[in-house]
Amino acid sequence: MRSINIGLTEEQRQGVINLLNQDLADAYLLLVKTKKYHWDVVGPQFRSLHQLWEEHYQTLTLNIDALAERIRTLGGYPVGSLEGFLKIATLKEHAGNVPTATGMVSNLVNDHEQVIRNLRDHVDQSGDQFHDQGTADFLTGLMEQHEEMAWMLRSFIEGEALGPDGRQPAEGAKTPVGV
Repeated sequence: MRSINIGLTEEQRQGVINLLNQDLADAYLLLVKTKKYHWDVVGPQFRSLHQLWEEHYQTLTLNIDALAERIRTLGGYPVGSLEGFLKIATLKEHAGNVPTATGMVSNLVNDHEQVIRNLRDHVDQSGDQFHDQGTADFLTGLMEQHEEMAWMLRSFIEGEALGPDGRQPAEGAKTPVGV
């Protein structure tokens, strides 16, 4: 195999590939969870969440492909098995658990925020430790997409709370916006 000469050492490239594979694993778990919630959501918010999550899983699918291709661009191989994803992912499954619609949104907000924290760290490591500004820039773009998805999800559950049945709780149980 021809050696790769793109201005990064083998160690730098491998360090970035390891970060990217972790991001790929998290993206895959988040995709599966988003798809599952897309299928299982019920209640008055069904249509809006069903449509929002379809948009999100389409974006996540494109991001997964871009992550895998970035790994290949750097001469690595993307993790490609569920076992491999589960070993290196920072996100956790919630197998066998079907939360309320609001619980689903909350779980996804938490996952997106974890991914954002990871990507922030990986941007720094890619640029500072591994001197790969291209990957740092690539990861910044992914982070911005997750920030927007997290904002949309947070916006759904901010303000007035809904009970598991979709009804508003008793008077006085409202959550003020901006407090």
